[in-house]
Amino acid sequence: MEEKKKQEKKLAPPTEKKAKPEKKDLGVISYDVPTPPGEKKDVLSPLPDSYSPQYVEAAWYSWWEKQGYFKPEYGVRLEPNPRGVFMMCIPPPNVTGSLHLGHALTNAIQDCLTRWHRMRGETTLWNPGCDHAGIATQVVVEKKLMRERGLSRHDLGRDQFIQEVWKWKNEKGDRIYHQLKKLGSSLDWDRACFTMDPKLSYAVQEAFIRLHEDGVIYRSKRLVNWSCTLNSAISDIEVDKKELTGRTLLPVPGYKDKVEFGVLVSFSYNIEGSDEEVIVATTRIETMLGDSAVAVHPADPRYQVSTTHTHTPTLPLLLHLVQYTRTTSSPGTVHSHYVFTWILSSCCLSSCGVLSLFFLFLLVVLCGICLVTSSLFFSAYLPSLSQGMKRFEARKAVLQALKDRGHFKETKDNPMVVPVCSRSKDIVEPLLKPQWYVDCADMGKQAADSVREGRLKIIPDHHHKTWFNWLDNIRDWCISRQLWWGHRIPAYFVTVTDPSDMDGHYWVSGRTEEEARDKAAKRFNVSTDKVTLRQDEDVLDTWFSSGIFPFSIFGWPNETQDLSVFYPGTLLETGHDILFFWVARMVMMGLKLTGKLPFKEVYLHAVVRDAHGRKMSKSLGNVIDPLDVITGISLEGLYAQLQDSNLDPVEVEKAKQGQKSDYPTGIPECGTDALRFALCAYTSQGRDINMDVNRILGYRHFCNKLWNAVKFAMRTLGDNFVPSEKAQESVSDRWILSRLCTAVGLCNAGFQAYDFPAITTAIYNFWLYELCDVYLESVKPVFSRAEEDSGSQSQAVVCRQTLFTCLETGLLLLAPIMPFVGEELYQRLPRRRSQDGHPSIHVTPYPETEEDVDRQMEFVMTVVRTIRSLRADYNLTKTRADCEFIHDHKHCTVISRL
Repeated sequence: MEEKKKQEKKLAPPTEKKAKPEKKDLGVISYDVPTPPGEKKDVLSPLPDSYSPQYVEAAWYSWWEKQGYFKPEYGVRLEPNPRGVFMMCIPPPNVTGSLHLGHALTNAIQDCLTRWHRMRGETTLWNPGCDHAGIATQVVVEKKLMRERGLSRHDLGRDQFIQEVWKWKNEKGDRIYHQLKKLGSSLDWDRACFTMDPKLSYAVQEAFIRLHEDGVIYRSKRLVNWSCTLNSAISDIEVDKKELTGRTLLPVPGYKDKVEFGVLVSFSYNIEGSDEEVIVATTRIETMLGDSAVAVHPADPRYQVSTTHTHTPTLPLLLHLVQYTRTTSSPGTVHSHYVFTWILSSCCLSSCGVLSLFFLFLLVVLCGICLVTSSLFFSAYLPSLSQGMKRFEARKAVLQALKDRGHFKETKDNPMVVPVCSRSKDIVEPLLKPQWYVDCADMGKQAADSVREGRLKIIPDHHHKTWFNWLDNIRDWCISRQLWWGHRIPAYFVTVTDPSDMDGHYWVSGRTEEEARDKAAKRFNVSTDKVTLRQDEDVLDTWFSSGIFPFSIFGWPNETQDLSVFYPGTLLETGHDILFFWVARMVMMGLKLTGKLPFKEVYLHAVVRDAHGRKMSKSLGNVIDPLDVITGISLEGLYAQLQDSNLDPVEVEKAKQGQKSDYPTGIPECGTDALRFALCAYTSQGRDINMDVNRILGYRHFCNKLWNAVKFAMRTLGDNFVPSEKAQESVSDRWILSRLCTAVGLCNAGFQAYDFPAITTAIYNFWLYELCDVYLESVKPVFSRAEEDSGSQSQAVVCRQTLFTCLETGLLLLAPIMPFVGEELYQRLPRRRSQDGHPSIHVTPYPETEEDVDRQMEFVMTVVRTIRSLRADYNLTKTRADCEFIHDHKHCTVISRL
């Protein structure tokens, strides 16, 4: 293991800790007239003196796209292809989003795989798409409306607000596609899908109706995770569990000051008709106003003598008599709020986090005492509460009132877990609401079994344990969201007499209101004119539409040609952080609705962290736009981006300090190819990636090394060089070809095993340590002698053929990872007859493996290393010394003399 780490360190590019942004010196480049979009770049002019990402990456992408190289139809038929089909859909990014380095990693890996499969001659499709991001988009547009026009969505009404969202999407929603193109992503843009497109909306509606009619989707009144900031329910896996060891002040959206958590507040109840009191404790003191019972365990010795169940405690502050009873619960038990769902018929917390006339909370147990809450209308000792005081402001008010009346006892640290909304960072509240649910028990078992039985492969396999733990214990999925932007639930409440909202029997689903009315009339055996319908106001969870993405993009439920050719897909590649949000749901929905797995393999890459190992966070200033790495940006430019963000002023200053520490002179221009190569090089399976921008810069220098090698080779080949298919090679020729063959084998094996560091290491070693450091140096004397001695011309001809083979094949190996510099240099090379029909490197066949021969060249390299060592030992590094060799097949002696 230690040796492997040393080798990885050796192969890493030079890290420049004090790297400064390079000047964009384009040397002798003459590129004043840009290439028109879609036209092929000029490759007849000489290569510029030095590598420039800005020059190299210009014009190629639009030409690739115009030529149709990204389409599966290019060069092959959609009929059965003997080389097979490769299909992968993109994890659809949020329409509100902007790519960061984590997205860049996802797309670098996916594009490398796509280009490799395409070069192997397979029918290849990488399908793009974008998610409507219900919560995020609605929040963005609401803020925009309030900022620009002083209006809320309720001021506009649902229909007009949705029009505003579409307007925003059409104006701003394509930015992420621009970023993907800058990253070189070879997606078939003609097949791009938006999850609110009519085709996908129809599929979502059909999926809901089928599942509802099958009883898989049902309606129930339960406690949900409620985000007061979003004013919507969220799923269990959108709740982060924040562990506190004791008193902690946390920021809460909508509150100026931080709020105290992690404490247990004790206060007393007076016992009516006596001087006794009962001391209880809670972490949510503001909810004591809704207490309707005090329960004690009958075996608790503290309540065996003086306190009996006939006494009645008095609720502090309200002087309200509450029931006093004994419970069989064990002393010290903390009861989950789900245990008491049956008690809760209404609540004191409104949907926006305001304490009102009814209560919901189950309070914390202390030493066997449990406060059971239910609905309670209360009067005005604290009038502001009944008028709508915010929940955490009420906490302070209630605590102060208890102190004023002498009921407060103590506050002490209490380790606890606080539920936090992963989207809004608000404190999640349990709220009782009727919602739509998906019964996941059977679907979850099928998804788990698909991996157990080997029908679905998850890579790396250490994710199996997490997969099974979640699916084997899966809970039903709440799919209702209290939003306006999204797929409105195609379900209607039927009014015939006076039914209860809780009874799912009075809900029907339908593709249209007329269809729903017909279903209702048939169910209740009445004429349609006696049926009144009210469509559910809620929309579906965004992950519902994403869950059917692999087949909705091909026109399901209609039997289209694309659906028959490309579904099921080949691979799903994504980050392990959305294993349950998306991957598991796609598997469940695919099996349920199509009877097929949506893909055969799932490759989960690691999470990108900053150079210090910290998670990417805007407040830390370490969330980097990949375009800033590609083109470079000053420190002032990074500061300006922070000013345009939604961060609080305090967080902006904190982020600025982080940026100043990590990028004191800004981020240098690295280029797309260097960024992609760096991301792939550090993608070790199962390990997070600590990405240092200076490492990316090191790979820009690697690009420059490639550039110089090809420039030297092209001068050596000459203008009239014609590649041949076979030549008689020398030992060094055969050695470099064997090393090339080894690199080809390692790259193909790496792609098959999703071992991207193995691919980048093979390419890096071949170009830098074998071709440039050894072979090019070994053939320079051959070319020099050929200029002086016509008798040496034949050897030089062979070397030129070998050199060309190395350049051509080496660039083909490089192309999937570094598409721009690969194309730029490949287009400058002459063509073999066998390659005449391949106008781009990205539709040229990927190299295959041949036999390996190393022994004789290893001897030559031993001689070279020995000579270099002797020159260093005798300080002859600047002297051209003659050498004599004595070689007896077993020993080699090198004598150096002047």
